[in-house]
Amino acid sequence: MAANPIVANLALRPISWIYGAVTATRNQLFKWGILKQQTFDVPIIVVGNIAVGGTGKTPHTEFVVDIMRHKYNVAVISRGYKRATSGFVLASRRSSPVDIGDEPYQIYHKFDGKVPVAVCESRTQGIQKLLSLNPRINLIVLDDAYQHRYVKPTVSIVLTEFNRPAFYDKLLPLGRLREPFSSIYRADMVVVTKCPPDIRPLEYRLFKDKLKLIAYQKLYFSSYIYGELSPVFPDDVDLNDMPRMAWLNENDSVLAVAGIAHPRPFAKWLRRHKAKVRLKSFPDHHNFQKRDLETISALYTQLPDTGRKIVVTTEKDAVRLANNPYYPPELKSVTFYIPIKVKMDEGRSQSFSTDLERLIARANTANRLS
Repeated sequence: MAANPIVANLALRPISWIYGAVTATRNQLFKWGILKQQTFDVPIIVVGNIAVGGTGKTPHTEFVVDIMRHKYNVAVISRGYKRATSGFVLASRRSSPVDIGDEPYQIYHKFDGKVPVAVCESRTQGIQKLLSLNPRINLIVLDDAYQHRYVKPTVSIVLTEFNRPAFYDKLLPLGRLREPFSSIYRADMVVVTKCPPDIRPLEYRLFKDKLKLIAYQKLYFSSYIYGELSPVFPDDVDLNDMPRMAWLNENDSVLAVAGIAHPRPFAKWLRRHKAKVRLKSFPDHHNFQKRDLETISALYTQLPDTGRKIVVTTEKDAVRLANNPYYPPELKSVTFYIPIKVKMDEGRSQSFSTDLERLIARANTANRLS
């Protein structure tokens, strides 16, 4: 029998209050200086959120790295969620998602290994170790570190998803908030992510009114740009005969495989095309087991044979599938992923890159004068 939602709500509310009291006390201790924040000689950009999962931290971290790496020697530090290692690990060509986590692995390979990426549970220790290994680094991006307050950021960037805005949410476990909504006011820049292409002026105004940002805070709106199909297993695909989503017709079928927090935008984008789409979703950061891959193979076999059949997954899932020894060999030549990039709505937003550079320059000037 399904649990009564009213009873469940009442049961979770006291836990949510206790959780909120603990996080509020912790934040206050940092504000009073009882818990210390460490500063560094290089600018530190923090990308994070106040809700769990699904706001697009990794694509936005990549976006920040991409616009800053032409002026700075940029490095990235993450905790390496769900990795099998511990302590400080520097990504290399020999690293796997098991060693450093799927998202750091994706970031490292997104920039072809030219941007140093490290993982460490303690961002403070991670920064110290990374700078000692590579003194040329002069800007560090911390992925998913808004709650890791032992490092004093130069610029804090907080993300909130368009379809799940933080101002309508509640604290864990009643809702998805990691800390009270008021903590968003620590941020220098707030980005509303995954905006639809047809967002209306009324919706822009709603976010501005509901967020109630302070005068110095900047608000931006971003969306995803989906790229062309890319092979998860390039060695098994004839690159001269690569399919395109636009080429598929109503006789073709797509098995969409997604192990991300919110797969709906991914599935929605696929369904804009003519092919029939069947979605198989898994939990976020899912570690695909042999039985999962057998399920994927069975679902692929069940797709109608009226036309072309392919498997399409997300960029994050492609990292895990490409390194999985159990992936069915017969599916490798028909398995693709969709790369994504972040696009800022410059029509409604101020210039994100210009504002970010100004904030860093201002902090550098203040540090020289102090």
